[in-house]
Amino acid sequence: MTRAVMWFRRDLRLSDNPAVAAAARHVGPDGEVVALFCTDPRLGRPAGAARRAFLSGCLRALDEAVDGRLVVRSGRPEQVVPALARDVGAGAVFAAEDFGPYGRERDRRVDEALGRHDVELVRVGSPYAVPPGEIVNKAGDPYKVFTPFSRAWRAHGWPAPAPAASTVAWASGIDGTGVPDAASPDADLPEPGEAAAKRAARRFWDGGLDRYDGARDRPDLDATSRLSPYLKWGCIHPRQLLAKLGRSRAHDTFRTELCWREFYADVLWHRPDTIHRAFRPEMRAMEVDTGRGADAAFRAWCEGRTGFPIVDAGMRQLVAQGWMHNRVRMIVASFLVKDLHLDWARGARWFMQHLVDGDLASNHHGWQWVAGTGTDAAPYFRIFNPVAQGERFDPHGDYVRRWVPELRSVPGKAVHRPWALDGGPPEGYPPPIVDHADERAEALRRYAEVTG
Repeated sequence: MTRAVMWFRRDLRLSDNPAVAAAARHVGPDGEVVALFCTDPRLGRPAGAARRAFLSGCLRALDEAVDGRLVVRSGRPEQVVPALARDVGAGAVFAAEDFGPYGRERDRRVDEALGRHDVELVRVGSPYAVPPGEIVNKAGDPYKVFTPFSRAWRAHGWPAPAPAASTVAWASGIDGTGVPDAASPDADLPEPGEAAAKRAARRFWDGGLDRYDGARDRPDLDATSRLSPYLKWGCIHPRQLLAKLGRSRAHDTFRTELCWREFYADVLWHRPDTIHRAFRPEMRAMEVDTGRGADAAFRAWCEGRTGFPIVDAGMRQLVAQGWMHNRVRMIVASFLVKDLHLDWARGARWFMQHLVDGDLASNHHGWQWVAGTGTDAAPYFRIFNPVAQGERFDPHGDYVRRWVPELRSVPGKAVHRPWALDGGPPEGYPPPIVDHADERAEALRRYAEVTG
């Protein structure tokens, strides 16, 4: 009997999964495919409880989809994967290609280890509509700015999604440790798995997509797709979403948001060093605050105790849901970097510890975009005023009142300026920890020192 291993990673679905289809073709009608997931301790360490719990749920859903035959083993992939291939007599291991810095190196080690046993690692497909590295400018160089990348990405196009392979014989009776039981976090997480992803997509298509361009910046409204956790783990593929989009402004806006994810993956492919340091070399000399005062400011930001309601609401939502509205992500990031003058990487790590949708490329490069150290051409003038942002995008104060109970008695947009109330902020809510106007001037001074 011919056997192959299907090594699932960030593609926890059966529909539109080219690697699954390739494995099924490889073994033919009389062969078997061994479904494998390797829990890699080196990937688990940076992830917080929310992401680990959601992953466990997605694995349980995948296990059910393959008739309870998902083999889960824990350890270093370069040891686990070849050992399983030998155990089951597989001639090949199929997997979607990984484009992250760690994933590329891991796959190189696995490929070498498999090669010593004459087993091939076959990479088929990717988590992206267009694989990172494929889109370059006329000179053959990667794009450094989003807008021209977006035009080239659209012109390049992508294949249509494929249905699930209907004739996969999943191998049974192979030892594994079972799906890991992650500790239940306090966060209110979305339902995991491929079927849940498709239901979430249908809800968005039916109830939110057509108003997406006008409402997506409003955190007080349920107007975003909430699909990012499913895209993170490949419970749904961007091709499946792109295939359903039309030509309206709202549909094109959502298409552009999907493109941002692909752009940041492309940036990371070409510049893996940007996980740890600024994309723009001159920004590496930026002065940032350190010491006990900086640590105290960071704790206030993490706990949602800055005295700026929209910032505090976002940070509390992050802990409560493992997720934060994208507009608010930009506001809280700007506050950390440009009002508190702290290193963007410090905030990026905090996000990765708590986000259920934590994606290294999108998270870290989104932070660099806000910090002015990344791919934007003139970013340092963009300093969000947290009060003005709150009044504009949470005009009635509903978002703040939901997440900051100390302010629930404050009516309307007055909730964004609690220090201006008669008697000051309500009991239990802190005054602002900084003066935004002063810190804005200080941020511009520091940027001027490194930009000339």
